[in-house]
Amino acid sequence: MTEKYSSLCKQLASMVEYEKHWVPNLANASSLLWQNLEGLNWAGFYTMEKEGYLLLGPFQGKPACIRIAPGKGVCGTAAAEDKTQLVADVHQFKGHIACDSASNSEIVIPLHNQEGKVTGVMDIDSPELNHFTLEDKEGLEAFAKILETSCLWD
Repeated sequence: MTEKYSSLCKQLASMVEYEKHWVPNLANASSLLWQNLEGLNWAGFYTMEKEGYLLLGPFQGKPACIRIAPGKGVCGTAAAEDKTQLVADVHQFKGHIACDSASNSEIVIPLHNQEGKVTGVMDIDSPELNHFTLEDKEGLEAFAKILETSCLWD
């Protein structure tokens, strides 16, 4: 993992060490991402609701879509497939949901509760094509793991 992501993970681990509620932890996590990663236009979270859809959670950036069905768009696909989605050009992603027309690339990482069930996704967008790399994927998945182990999900 790069020094940038190692530092981000250390900062997050320190912030969530004594807090288990997911709302403040995701709020601080989105702020950390927004303040420390360049070239973003959105960084935040969607949580899985009991009714089966993703609901907008804490984020930084422009207003966003409120509800996303499993399998719809990049976020819904990440949740339904339980697999990180690294999308170089969102306009080539079948079923992409354009909450912000400025977004051109996106990475979405599923989040899990202690039982391994998908409880949400971490969603990061950039106005730049091909913005996210395999290095970003590795670092952001490590960042997400800290949230998974620190948050008590509903």
